[in-house]
Amino acid sequence: MDESTSREKVLKAIRNASISQTENPYTDIDFNSPMYQEITESLDLTFAQEFTRIAGKFVFCENDSEFIQNLKAVLDQQSIKEIFCTEPNLCNLLGESSIPFSNKEADLLDARIGLGSCEYLIARLGSIMVSSRQSSGRRMVVYPEFHFVHAYTRQLVPDLQDALSGIRERYANGMPSVVSVISGPSRTADIEKTLVMGAHGPKELYVFLVDQE
Repeated sequence: MDESTSREKVLKAIRNASISQTENPYTDIDFNSPMYQEITESLDLTFAQEFTRIAGKFVFCENDSEFIQNLKAVLDQQSIKEIFCTEPNLCNLLGESSIPFSNKEADLLDARIGLGSCEYLIARLGSIMVSSRQSSGRRMVVYPEFHFVHAYTRQLVPDLQDALSGIRERYANGMPSVVSVISGPSRTADIEKTLVMGAHGPKELYVFLVDQE
């Protein structure tokens, strides 16, 4: 009975507030001005600094040929022979470079490395924005032990609001069902305050930034 009475009081207060709205007492606040200081460094340098600060691994490439060279070096270092990739452009790059890969959905669960692209790189946060409208879908960023991101410098934006504006413009006729922002590899310290990498996703996150359209 008490719970019902309390609930009715809350609902009544909400109804009254929606009916008799008060004027904003803070009319002189500028809600449209930037929240942060202007970025003074280049976007690629800012992203690299922030991304590596949150345990990401950043590799700058002058072109896609150098991307392939750096990719092969990482594969040799990790003793991994095959990549999972479903994005046509990246699959073509891998095929032309004789790098073994699989694009079969059945192989995703056992894949150690997943290679995909992104929507944007957010320089201030050192974060990666991905969406379900990409060819790699929603599972690529969760299942493989290593997540590799191939991106171009044109995909760099200063802030989160710039990335969101770009998403709204790009998908004006139908927004993706999921838009995610990835900030570093998966980690947790919930159990006895011990840091565990790869708890809910990849334990290592690489960004290969290519300085080419």
